[in-house]
Amino acid sequence: MFERFTKDARAVVKGAVAQAAAVGAASVTPEHLLLGLLEREGSRASFALAALGGGEWKDAVREELEEVRRRGGLTRAEAEALAGLGIDVDEVVARVEGVHGVGALSGSRRGRRSGHVPFEKGAKDVLERTLRIALAQRERRIGDEHILLALTSRPGVPAEVLAGHAVTYESVSRVLYGGGEAKAG
Repeated sequence: MFERFTKDARAVVKGAVAQAAAVGAASVTPEHLLLGLLEREGSRASFALAALGGGEWKDAVREELEEVRRRGGLTRAEAEALAGLGIDVDEVVARVEGVHGVGALSGSRRGRRSGHVPFEKGAKDVLERTLRIALAQRERRIGDEHILLALTSRPGVPAEVLAGHAVTYESVSRVLYGGGEAKAG
């Protein structure tokens, strides 16, 4: 499948691996793929994000993803559901970090050396969905815009965080394929 990826899509995947390695993550997650996308410039996905106001909120997205990582990957909706059961996720995180250190719930593998960071199931699902989206658009190549569309089309942290900034599958599709003010070339 990777032979069909454009240079930009490959750079996003490599960036995701680098993001995971930088924080000592045990595996590459969909969140790392989103961080890899946010680092790109001059690509179709970066065009779509910029058209949707990305210059104004990219740093906020990075901060939100860091907060999710500290919560052990729980989405805002999951934290709210637990709050409805009387469980204060922020308090749990604070107590765990008080005993085990900041970032204890982040899935870090600090101290283990392996040169390879595998892709977890969610990240693999995003990449498979990326292929399906490209095929549905009758595209021969898989671009970083297809990764962005895949991240916005599946439930989870990236879609939730992006939707908080009005970046949805529908809004990205409108910018990329028409029906909006701008159209990617």
